[in-house]
Amino acid sequence: MTTSRLDHVTVVVVTHHSAHCLAGLHDLLQSCPHVIISDNASNDGTPDQAQALWPHAQVLPHPSNLGFGAANNRALERVSTPFAFLLNPDCEITTQALLALMDVAHEMPEAALLAPQLVGARGQAEVNYRWPHTWWTSRGPAAEGPACVGFVCGAAMLFRMDRFDAVGFFDENFFLYYEDDDLSLRLFNARLPMVVVPSIQAVHRSRGSVKGHAPWKSEYVRGFHHAQSKLIFEQKHGTLAQARMHRRRLLWSTALALPFRALLFSPKRFCRMWGRWMGLIRWTPHGSN
Repeated sequence: MTTSRLDHVTVVVVTHHSAHCLAGLHDLLQSCPHVIISDNASNDGTPDQAQALWPHAQVLPHPSNLGFGAANNRALERVSTPFAFLLNPDCEITTQALLALMDVAHEMPEAALLAPQLVGARGQAEVNYRWPHTWWTSRGPAAEGPACVGFVCGAAMLFRMDRFDAVGFFDENFFLYYEDDDLSLRLFNARLPMVVVPSIQAVHRSRGSVKGHAPWKSEYVRGFHHAQSKLIFEQKHGTLAQARMHRRRLLWSTALALPFRALLFSPKRFCRMWGRWMGLIRWTPHGSN
């Protein structure tokens, strides 16, 4: 019975130097008949190790880093089941929890997207849902039961595939960060419900999906793409003038903060902030030459 229920969902995991995360995914992925690993040019043996652990999985070893949204899209193009469950490699969810999420999906046929409650390694609840910040600021206590929301964090999301025909999947202009904001806002504007289910939990070991041999470079890349994606989002869902104004504010605040990061000798934070600075400097408005 469990196997037949799981036969309706494909688990999609995007990896990048994520071999250290595979053991945490094993209990779930060995139980799921449909698995796609979309690997963004890992240099730590992730694709080979994933194929050895899960011989039934489709492993897509991309020769270059496509970005989070694009790598998910390449996997979603291959999904033939009614549902796809997108899971970050630094997230862990039990098979029973995924089945429970599927049960809620069947009870709510209008829902395009459903998500579990993310919790940290120590069990503390994370804020992985809210209303679109382009509309209003979220306030009030946490949801106590299944609730419609306006944004869901991309770390763990169940897609009802046929509800995405009108809006598509991820916008590949977002290399990293804000691709889930963008998708959630498009679903919200299209009146396609997103539901968070607080009683179903997934453990999120935040920022644990990438290890690699150059952690400071990883922090630089995070800062760079976070800044770029923020401005891409501002221009796409606001105006070019708003994006340029936001860029000016971030340039000033980053310029003031950089010397303090250097003086405090926090290499990771300095590299992340330096990446932010370079992302702001090198940002080119969409449609500009």
